[in-house]
Amino acid sequence: MDEASANKERVQQFWATLYARDWDAIAAFFAADSEYTDVPSPADDIARGPDQVVARLRLGLEKISGYEHELRLMVAEGDTVVTEHAETWHWHTGEVVTLPFVSVQELRDGSIIRWWDYWDLSTLMNGAPAWWIEEIAKGYL
Repeated sequence: MDEASANKERVQQFWATLYARDWDAIAAFFAADSEYTDVPSPADDIARGPDQVVARLRLGLEKISGYEHELRLMVAEGDTVVTEHAETWHWHTGEVVTLPFVSVQELRDGSIIRWWDYWDLSTLMNGAPAWWIEEIAKGYL
């Protein structure tokens, strides 16, 4: 298997683990120097290392009652995998939002070392419940 195919397979495993919300297993996909951010957030709002990456993910995802993943396209070249996908988030209070994403992930030796998520902040903020937005505003550290 060539490098691009192996990296694509690793990212596919990551998505499956993320949507299972297996927080301990998610951490294992990241190296100590990994970086993750949502591009709509402030430029200096970057989670570094597995603990911060998982904390950031838990902040947004742990309090939603469910979500589905729709994979549209994955492209891999060398150490980079680009995924076009959508997530539909459900809250226990009845709100539902579908967020289109483009995720860019760079890998080194099977670990995700850079993950930048591109999505529209207004799509999320216009559909999410106020109580959840207040929780997000508290931050993950």
